[in-house]
Amino acid sequence: MRRRAVLRGPDAATIAGLEARLEAQAALIREQAASLSQSQKIFDRASAAARIGVWQCNLADQALQWTDVVYDLFDLPRDAPLDRAEIVKCYTPASAAELQAKRSKGIAERTGFGLDAEIVTAKGNRRWIRITASVECEDGVAVRIFGMKQDITEEKILADQTRYLAEYDVMTGLANRSRFQSKLAELTAVTSGQPALGALLLVDLDGFKQINDTFGHIAGDECLKDVARRLESACTGVDLVSRIGGDEFAVLAGPQLDLAAISELARDIIDSLGRQVDNGGRALKLGASIGIARYEDCTPSELLVRADTALYQAKAGGRNTFRIFKAPEAAGVRNPRAA
Repeated sequence: MRRRAVLRGPDAATIAGLEARLEAQAALIREQAASLSQSQKIFDRASAAARIGVWQCNLADQALQWTDVVYDLFDLPRDAPLDRAEIVKCYTPASAAELQAKRSKGIAERTGFGLDAEIVTAKGNRRWIRITASVECEDGVAVRIFGMKQDITEEKILADQTRYLAEYDVMTGLANRSRFQSKLAELTAVTSGQPALGALLLVDLDGFKQINDTFGHIAGDECLKDVARRLESACTGVDLVSRIGGDEFAVLAGPQLDLAAISELARDIIDSLGRQVDNGGRALKLGASIGIARYEDCTPSELLVRADTALYQAKAGGRNTFRIFKAPEAAGVRNPRAA
């Protein structure tokens, strides 16, 4: 008769060893979970501090998913339903058009896209956001786009302020010499080789030094601000009005103005700047002399020399008048304003 095999269960030592290993594995899992939770908290805090949110869009149904920061960027409740068509309405028309063009191209080429866009939030706040997007494909077909959105409003404001300081005169708000020189180079390049059209007008104030010396720089600065306002008002339709020195201004009149229109513009400037300035109850009197050079086949520096020569002639001719630069071969032709 055959004996039956007796099945023995694990002994106590084996069970204890298994329990110890299981507990060690459980402890490791808890530690990893805690570490992951801490990492997620750090990420969330860093994301919130930098105002960077993560998003994705399923291309099959255009369903959106956002992290909390993106809801905050658009001033939306964090449980608000996300409808892409409605979200696009938050973008300004120019940004919406750029977003659509780059999105379509990025998806078609599976390269993603990036842009800085302006939005108007659900609460009416204007913000600039930086969007980056990547495309996820399956079997060569784009199925999803995802990326980040970051609030760059402060960066944009700072960039605009920096650009303003680089291109505009802080006191008067007119274009400064740097922007004037850039625009002058642009206009002379466009009109090179064409008949003389448009002109550079150098405007120098008559009597400003006496005001500065007599009443001080504060009164002088107020006069310059008033001159800038009058000059802009008299120069509607020109390409640029700028302050290029202490009491020297420049006007760039485009090719649309012929000689008669330029002469009329100079007269309007002289008449406007010749009116007395009310400065703290004091009636101050200024005047203006103007030198004019037509856009012809010359460099920007040559055009400036010509305008400066004409300005010197206006000063020598009694001030409060203008002269148009004449080439040497035409020096015998009298300026009708000179009479």
